[in-house]
Order: sequence, then structure tokens, then C-alpha cells
Amino acid sequence: MVKIEEVFIESSDVIACLIREANATVAVEFGINQTNCPKHPSFCENSWVEADFQRGERYFLLTENDQPLACVAYEIPNNNGATRKAYLNRLSVLPEEQNKGIGSQLVEHVITLAQSDYLDIISIGVIAQHTWLQQWYERLGFVKSGIRHFDHLPFDVTYMTYNLS
Repeated sequence: MVKIEEVFIESSDVIACLIREANATVAVEFGINQTNCPKHPSFCENSWVEADFQRGERYFLLTENDQPLACVAYEIPNNNGATRKAYLNRLSVLPEEQNKGIGSQLVEHVITLAQSDYLDIISIGVIAQHTWLQQWYERLGFVKSGIRHFDHLPFDVTYMTYNLS
């Protein structure tokens, strides 16, 4: 039985492990290592997830027969501006479970949460060279909203948004 449920800080180790495993292939594909990008999700530690929880981020785990297959984080930052937004973070699906609609289910879950929170947009950031992932998000209704270079990253970041209004 497949289910999506909210999990809490005591699940940090399960979430961190899932994030590491799910993002390891991306690190290899884009030449990411602990020297050039130590905060890449493929190196996720329990303490990172614990800090996410302490910042108010919510995590959701998709399981099948109680086996964790994927997770996503949902964050509502301090919305001081006119546009109320949420962040979809750390969407992670185990490699052997990818291309089965699991990621889409978690994105839809976040969209439903954001709608119930009366937000305007959902924002995500992806590796700019990861065109396949950007196309996948576009099929789900996200649009590119900009590219940004960060000196501490070995890649540019493409920002994408999903309009809820």
C-alpha cells in the first residue's frame, strides 16, 4: 500500500539516507563531489535535516508497504512581500523507483498543501544544466523564472515557479 505521510525530526536519519541515495547519481552525472559542493544533497547528513525541521520545514515521506521510497520538503518562508510563496525542497526518489510517478505524487501533495495555505506560488531551484529535470517540472506546470550563478557552487541554478492563483 502506497501512502504519503508527514514525518518529524525523529525520522531525520531515514530522510537523510533517502536523500543521499536518491541524489548520488546526479552528483556523478554533474561531477559534483565533497570538495566542489559539500552541501549537495548526495552528501546529506542527519544534522542538515534536523536543521530543516528546526527552521520550520515540513517533510513528507512516500512509502510502499512501510518501505520509504521518496521524500519531499515543504517550507513557507517569512512571506513579507506581496507574493506569498512556498519552497518545494529536497524532492528525492530512490533511483530504482524513479519514472514510476512517485515524484509527481509528492509534487501534487505539495501543491495541495500550498493551495490549502492560500499561497500564490511554489518555488524550486534545480541545476541549470539538468535540462531533463527542468522539462519534467515543466510537464507538471512549473515555468522557468530565472538563472543565478553562485560562486560557491560548481553549477548555475535555474529557478522555477508554479502559479497557484
